[in-house]
This record gives sequence, structure tokens and C-alpha cells, in this order.
Amino acid sequence: MNIISESRFKELVTGFKTLKPLLVVGDVGLDKYTYGKVERISPEAPVPILRVTKEWKKLGLAANISHNLKTLGVDSTLCGIVGEDRNADLIEGLLEDNGLSTWGIVRCEDRTTTFKERVTTNTQQICRVDYESEKEMDLEAEEKFIDRVIDLTSQHSGMIIEDYGKGLFTRNSLEQFLKKSKDDNLFVAIDPSRKARPLDYKGATLLKPNWLEALALCEGLGYREKKCESIANILVEKLDLKMLVITLGGQGMALVDTVQDGGNFKLIPTMETDVFDVSGAGDTAISLLTSGLLVGASLEEAAWLANCGSGVVVGKKGTATVNVDELFSFHTKLLSQFN
Repeated sequence: MNIISESRFKELVTGFKTLKPLLVVGDVGLDKYTYGKVERISPEAPVPILRVTKEWKKLGLAANISHNLKTLGVDSTLCGIVGEDRNADLIEGLLEDNGLSTWGIVRCEDRTTTFKERVTTNTQQICRVDYESEKEMDLEAEEKFIDRVIDLTSQHSGMIIEDYGKGLFTRNSLEQFLKKSKDDNLFVAIDPSRKARPLDYKGATLLKPNWLEALALCEGLGYREKKCESIANILVEKLDLKMLVITLGGQGMALVDTVQDGGNFKLIPTMETDVFDVSGAGDTAISLLTSGLLVGASLEEAAWLANCGSGVVVGKKGTATVNVDELFSFHTKLLSQFN
């Protein structure tokens, strides 16, 4: 097992600031956290009463990827659909507050801006309340969205497509984005939805499903495999992928790189760490995988970057980001554990 060295890790991470902006395309949402203490059960029903002590809002879904990239020193343009509502205003305000572009945001009267409220104590989440629409967009909104992405593509060094299964992406839109990227020789990383038609992702440079998404994609192609290596090989072959990363939670990551490693299947472990909240860990992973590959990392090296970043954010409350100093600190701990 080749753990990335301290000097190489530093070389790659400090190289992030040299990248041209990335284009982040996906569902955009707002996350709210309501935090407090539970001291008694309600007399009205057998549920806890939360005495609220703190509330805060954060960028969610693909907007969290742009925020992650920003804290890593990488600029980006976020493209997505929001409604004509107060939550859309709040998202645009948070984007501006964090120095993020709003040029790619398209408003659509027919859609509800995705809004998720998590009610939590110091030790557990009590419930989550979701406000969202999962229906596909009408043709007018879809054409406006496609045109916005296509217009911006050539100005960027790579594209991250985040499909959370909210109805934003259609076969038509994904086909056009992948064709445009291929014509422009643009790197495309896709974080897929388990609800999607697998072949809609055909031709991506990198696909990053989690284990359940990988199973669903494989089944969607007509296979009933349960072995990770077999699933990985099927996805790479049938979807014409250059690279594949399957995130396995506490079991690490499975990798296939047909560009530099001849399509060999590899597993890298994850570092043992305290887990407080896993929300946003996948966003951090694809941000670091893409940034790492674009500054010249091998897939295995980029996976170690992503491993470290995910290890940082799962130890934080709520949808979180990671900065360069936190990455270096975590990598030092990683070296001490495995060396």
C-alpha cells in the first residue's frame, strides 16, 4: 500500500491555487440546522421537546461543492436551478457572502428551492424536514439551464456534475453536457444518483458512486453482482469510464484507473476517526478528487487527498468544508497511523 508522502501531498495541495475555475453543475439547496437540548418528553405525544439554543444556515447539495472548492483555494462557477422564493434569495446571499459566483443560477417559477432542516442535539439528530421537488423540469426551464451550462463550459478547466436525483438532469441534458465536454477535451467528474439511468453517465472521465449507488447502477445495466471488483469492472466497461472511485464509508475506497494503471482494481483504506456527521463528506471527496487529478495527481494520490478531506468533515457538525491547513493536519495523522 503506497500512502502519499508528505512532500507529494504538499505539492499537490499547494497546486490547487494554480487551477482555472471549475464548473459545478447540479442540484442547489439550502441546509438549516436547528440545535438545542432535550430535557423532557412532550405531554402531547411521545416525542422529545427540543429547547433551541442555536440555528444556522449553510449552502447545500452542489452549492456545498463550490464552497468546498473555495476553501481549498479553487474558484468555481455553480450552475443549477432554484425557485422564485425566499430560500433562493438566501442561497444567493450565502454564495455572495462566501465569494462564490451566482452567474450560473437559473430561477424557475415552477420549482421549489430544495431546503433541508436538521433538528439535532449534541449527540443525535432528532429529525430532518425536507422541502423539495423531484419532478423533471419543463422544456423551457431545461433549455435555459442547458444553454447556461454550455455557454460557460469553455471558460473552465473541468466540470463536476452532481446528480442528487431531484429531477434536474435528464437524458438530454446529460448527453449535451458530456458531448460538449468531449468536444472541448474537458475533464468531467460525475457524482451519480442511484435513481438515474446508468447509460446517461456514459463517457464521463470519472464516476464517483457510493456503494449503494454502484449496486443500483450495476443492476440498472442488468447485472446482479455483489462483489465490489466485479461491479467496478462492469461500470468501467459498460459506461466507457476512464476512472472510477466507489466510496465505501469506513471501508475506504475502491479505484479503477484505465489511464495510468491499466484498469487494475485497488482498495485503499480509510483512517479511523471520530464521526459526528457524514453529511457533505461525498461533496468534499469529489472536490478533492477532481482538484487533485487536474493538478497532476494519479487517481490513487487523488483518492488519498479525498480520504483526508472526508476524514476532516465527518468530524464536524452539519454540512461542512475543509481547508488546506486541516488537510495537512489530517494527513500528518494518517502517516503516523500507517507508517
